[in-house]
Amino acid sequence: MEGFDKQAESIDVGQRLRALREERNISIRALARLSGLSANALSMIERGMTSPSVSTLNKLAIALKVPVTAFFRTMPVKEAVVFRKASERTRIPFLRGMMEGLGGEHFIGRVEAFLLTLENGGNSGPSYIVHSGHELVFCLRGKLEYDVEGKTYLLEPGDSMLFSASLKHRWRNSGTTVVNALIVISGFHEEEYPFEYHLSNLSQET
Repeated sequence: MEGFDKQAESIDVGQRLRALREERNISIRALARLSGLSANALSMIERGMTSPSVSTLNKLAIALKVPVTAFFRTMPVKEAVVFRKASERTRIPFLRGMMEGLGGEHFIGRVEAFLLTLENGGNSGPSYIVHSGHELVFCLRGKLEYDVEGKTYLLEPGDSMLFSASLKHRWRNSGTTVVNALIVISGFHEEEYPFEYHLSNLSQET
């Protein structure tokens, strides 16, 4: 997976936790309340005095609304021109679907684009997604439902929509055929990773 260091043991999870927390302007006490963990335990993790268990990382990921892989993410080299062969895409499978990155994680600008594939019943998870920037959705195949602030929009092949990503949104395939859609997110805050926000509630396959 792009952005996941195979040498995971070299990643300082405590520093990553602090960075993720500070990116979201969440205090240790607030994160303790959200995660059900003690502030002292969180402080010890951030200072590298203890290593979090898988269960603890899962609780923190849910509280911070990021995938567990965010704790092991390394900063990729940024480029002015990003060319990707189809075989080189970042592919992240989840329950009844897949997300494929199109190189935005390596681009120097604040643009992320990915392909979404959803089988019947596939969706973005139980919670709404909220992040900065703007979101463009273009339906390539099937029927994609996009819920924005409680209003549902049905996108069929060739249909598109554009909205402020700070509005609560989520998506699902309620039809009988596979959905393919292009999603482009732009203008987000420099410290944000919209791709991760869209992954945060998904049940990822291993």
